[in-house]
Amino acid sequence: MYKNKTLLITGGTGSFGNAILKKFLNTDIGEIRIFSRDEKKQDDMRKYYNNEKIKFYIGDVRDISSINNAMYGVDYIFHAAALKQVPSCEFFPLEAVKTNILGTDNVLTVAISFQVKKIICLSTDKAAYPINAMGISKAMMEKVFIAKSKTVEPDKTTICGTRYGNVCASRGSVIPLFVEQIKQGKPLTVTNPNMTRFLMTLEEAVGLVEYAFEHGQSGDIMVMKSPACTIIDLAKALLELFGVDNNIKIIGTRHGEKLYETLMTKEEYYVAEDKGNFYRIPADTRDLYYEKYFTQGDQKLSVEKEYNSNNTRRLTIEEIKEKLLSIDYIQKELAGWSG
Repeated sequence: MYKNKTLLITGGTGSFGNAILKKFLNTDIGEIRIFSRDEKKQDDMRKYYNNEKIKFYIGDVRDISSINNAMYGVDYIFHAAALKQVPSCEFFPLEAVKTNILGTDNVLTVAISFQVKKIICLSTDKAAYPINAMGISKAMMEKVFIAKSKTVEPDKTTICGTRYGNVCASRGSVIPLFVEQIKQGKPLTVTNPNMTRFLMTLEEAVGLVEYAFEHGQSGDIMVMKSPACTIIDLAKALLELFGVDNNIKIIGTRHGEKLYETLMTKEEYYVAEDKGNFYRIPADTRDLYYEKYFTQGDQKLSVEKEYNSNNTRRLTIEEIKEKLLSIDYIQKELAGWSG
């Protein structure tokens, strides 16, 4: 389905962009366009890959005209451009609105006008029952693409999304922080020993997007069934892998953090379809007849459970180590570690 097609990746210089790029360079895809605002990262990627299939476009999802410049001839879009770090979005919430919400609307508006065949929007577990600005902006991003999917014929443009948990060793995540603390001989700073997080590799995140691309219907959100671990077990697993005994320092829950993350709310879990390794959350298909929102309900919703990092399968320290050892970043760090 990718043969001679053109794929656009917004935010393509990030962790996900690089992972999906490596995956698709081995296919018979015609062209991959990397759309981002960081010319330094684009230049680094250009030199690293040195592949004529890759084309780089400087632009910002906030600027609809720059998206226009990159959209001609595009068949598919993976929309990964976002402000993702909780603290920066807390301090500058309007910036999160401009990129994560309005930027998504810009991408979808232009894509629909160019009759792009399929768009996958990447979201996060922090969008379910959000408590911080990043999660709230991503929750609104989901609402935007679901609403937008209702305005276009699915046989012309299909818009759907994915929602996933913590991606191991992605930029700004806790694993690189722990590794750096290990290398410097510092205590590993754990916020709360009982805090749980979903754990998935970049390859699994790419697999979820591929599944959504192949099976997603307009307005869907696809979720991968993911195991979880406590943050303190993650720290202990890394200490064992590196063969060190750094102290673990409990620093307390940071502002805007949850004790555990949710991949599906109770309301979503109730309507979700079990697809084996995945869940499909179909879009609410009610139309603009507002009365349905006020007069129709469902008592069963009150007894359904959510799907969160505290009631999914819990990884043991040995299982965490096994998952960590499958990650390129950890392999490289261990190879260069003299202890």
